[in-house]
Amino acid sequence: MAKFLYVYHGSGKMPTEEAERKAAMEAWNGWYGKLGSAVVDGGNPVGMSKTVLPDGKVENNGGSNPTAGYTIIEAKDIDDAVSKAKDCPILKDPAFSIEIAPIIEMG
Repeated sequence: MAKFLYVYHGSGKMPTEEAERKAAMEAWNGWYGKLGSAVVDGGNPVGMSKTVLPDGKVENNGGSNPTAGYTIIEAKDIDDAVSKAKDCPILKDPAFSIEIAPIIEMG
């Protein structure tokens, strides 16, 4: 099995109410439960990023496609990884998307 990185993109807001946070966590835990042992690293949400440009200039705008978080999974191939991503709860919000890339093991 190969490893794949799911990078969650979007500029939605984290739930602020306790009931919303609980419902969100239940949805994520349910999805992870369906994926089972394919989940290598459940990942985490991430905060606002900064971008360092080649000239050393730093942009503090979250990037052109803001990263919201990540997960690492195992799958047969990228098509299998795409299939597994389709049920991700983050996709219920049209402000989000998932970028999927194979992790290339070095040495």
